[in-house]
Amino acid sequence: MFLYALKMLVGDKVKYISIVLGLCFASFIITQQAAILVGITNRTFGIITDTSQPDIWVTDPTVQYIDDIKPLKDTDLYRVRSVEGVEWAVPLFKGTIQARLHNGTFQTCILLGIDDASLIGGPPIMVEGQIEDLRFPDAVIVDQVGSETKLAEHTSEGTIPLRVGDTMELNDHRAYVAGICRLSRTFQSQPVIYTTYERATYFVPAQRKLLSFIIAHTKPGEDPEKVCQRIREQTGLNALTRRQMKQLTLVYYMKNTGIFVNFGVAIILGFIIGTAIAGQSLYSFTVDNLPYFAVFKAMGADNSLLVKIVLLQALFVSSIGWGIGMGATALFGYFSKGTELSFILPLPLYLASAFSILCISLFASLICMQKIIKLDPATVFKS
Repeated sequence: MFLYALKMLVGDKVKYISIVLGLCFASFIITQQAAILVGITNRTFGIITDTSQPDIWVTDPTVQYIDDIKPLKDTDLYRVRSVEGVEWAVPLFKGTIQARLHNGTFQTCILLGIDDASLIGGPPIMVEGQIEDLRFPDAVIVDQVGSETKLAEHTSEGTIPLRVGDTMELNDHRAYVAGICRLSRTFQSQPVIYTTYERATYFVPAQRKLLSFIIAHTKPGEDPEKVCQRIREQTGLNALTRRQMKQLTLVYYMKNTGIFVNFGVAIILGFIIGTAIAGQSLYSFTVDNLPYFAVFKAMGADNSLLVKIVLLQALFVSSIGWGIGMGATALFGYFSKGTELSFILPLPLYLASAFSILCISLFASLICMQKIIKLDPATVFKS
């Protein structure tokens, strides 16, 4: 019986293809837009992701997100170090600076100054050079994407990337490129430059306070959240775990930008359009095949069996439509690598996409079930 039901479905090729295409389109739009949204949100806290050594971030109490820089006093570093449960704490400078290239053009960059002694907070992956090369005079490390694009020299013969050994000017100070690193893309897509904390304060204009963040690590066996609570109580500063710092940044961008709304509307439209196309096609298929369902009833099939048949047909087309849509989404993500487009497709998104397509199919099948349940078996004997 169930095998015959699938033959009925596949036999009507026009409606079968229409249903599959509708679900495929819905799967592609929902997953593709959601994957771009995930990629963009991950870029908002890319610096936190790349700075993996600390598990505590100490900030000014009024800081709203990672790019909301409100400098601390230098003495705050020693106060944090004195808190029970803190294994180490080091300074971190974060700001923007104008880089003057060889052709005379200027490019705004993100400047990160890490601890001079330990070099904690440095880039996670070095492509060329070593992080210890930051101890060379005037040394900086530049991210790979920035060195190949916005910091590259564009000539009539082509683009010449910024290489190890090249120099640039940072706020009228000479900077020697000692290494190239690989980082997460930033939300503003600006090049990222690493140097030591002392040199970063030398590069930027003089200010009364230049300590952007204090990054710390707890002693073995200590709970980071409890240590954060001690830091807040003893220093009056805000202390957040790595996860909380990411969450703080993400919530800020969600509340104060239109990212979530714009992509949310696209995802909802994909769900509605997929439901409309698949529902209309599945309903039309059911109406055209009512005589067959009437035969089943006349042969003794009860409503529960016919409902199972409709559910089987819905699950069959939803799995095929979802699979094709996910394949198209994966291809889209593959060809978007190396571009400005952000695209991340984690496992939970696969599951959420499958669940949404399943909901579309079940919703469409509910309409068909009502038609079949009310069907009179005598219909088969009418001309």
